[in-house]
Amino acid sequence: MNCNTQNAKIASITEKTLIVGIDVGSETHYARAFDWRNCE
Repeated sequence: MNCNTQNAKIASITEKTLIVGIDVGSETHYARAFDWRNCE
């Protein structure tokens, strides 16, 4: 994905996109996944 701005990245999200967020800043690591409708 070649996007120059954050808005271009947001605009490229489709119903086939899975967004994964990972927190590794502490001893316990967390990961969350969201679909394009913001359902966890």
